[in-house]
Amino acid sequence: MPAKKHLPHPWSRAFVVRCQGSSYLSPESIRFRATMTRTMIFQLDGTPADTPFPDPSLAERDPDGLLAIGGDLQPQRLLNAYARGIFPWYSEDQPILWWSPDPRTVLYPERVHVSRRLRRQLRHGGLRLRMDSAFEAVVRACAAPRADQQGTWLLPEMQSAYSGLHREHRAHSIELWQADELVGGLYGIVLGRAFFGESMFSRIPGASKIVMVYLCEHLAAFEYAFLDCQVFNPHLASMGAETILRERFLDELEAAVSREEDPAIWQSPAIDCSELEHART
Repeated sequence: MPAKKHLPHPWSRAFVVRCQGSSYLSPESIRFRATMTRTMIFQLDGTPADTPFPDPSLAERDPDGLLAIGGDLQPQRLLNAYARGIFPWYSEDQPILWWSPDPRTVLYPERVHVSRRLRRQLRHGGLRLRMDSAFEAVVRACAAPRADQQGTWLLPEMQSAYSGLHREHRAHSIELWQADELVGGLYGIVLGRAFFGESMFSRIPGASKIVMVYLCEHLAAFEYAFLDCQVFNPHLASMGAETILRERFLDELEAAVSREEDPAIWQSPAIDCSELEHART
């Protein structure tokens, strides 16, 4: 922990217990009882929503990226967080936890990988892609319990917060439709020319990959710097996501958020998946 005189004002430090031996970035890796291992993180309770976040370089190494605790999910605080490479992630029995992992997982839109199997699915067609036509339905679907996990990190207050950002045109959804049924989608936050992916879901095989391809084609066409995927998983890696050092991510983020957003990207008409560029190559 840095010397007290170097602690950024106006945060205070709070003792939070840590899961012994944990090296995984997950809300479940933090436990506030039944352990003797403790760490020091920044306490945001009682601070105004426009309070700047601590330097991400002060985040914990174990669990990787834990930076701050508490505060709220007001739009200004959320946007300040994303602009600094920080995001909220916590479970129902926990306070708000703020993270900035190192390394960071990103997908550069022009490098999205489309397998032969996925390309065949695109060419087959019959699935329509839209933007921002059912944002809240996408968030609810992302929050629904899944077979491989218990509960959800997308708590009602988080769903409400992201819906608020959508009303301010800061959060957007990408949707896959089969006739009138929503079968896949993702949503995320936009700042400048950076897109921060938050969550995705699939109700048919390949759905989340199709919406990823659609999003990446648009991000590349409008010269967005990257799709922030936050943390590594094999599904993202199969699409071309890669890990980079946090220092590099923050440099690229600073450049991306300084560029003006082009709202035209979110006004694209609905298309069949067979019309995607990667279906024709």
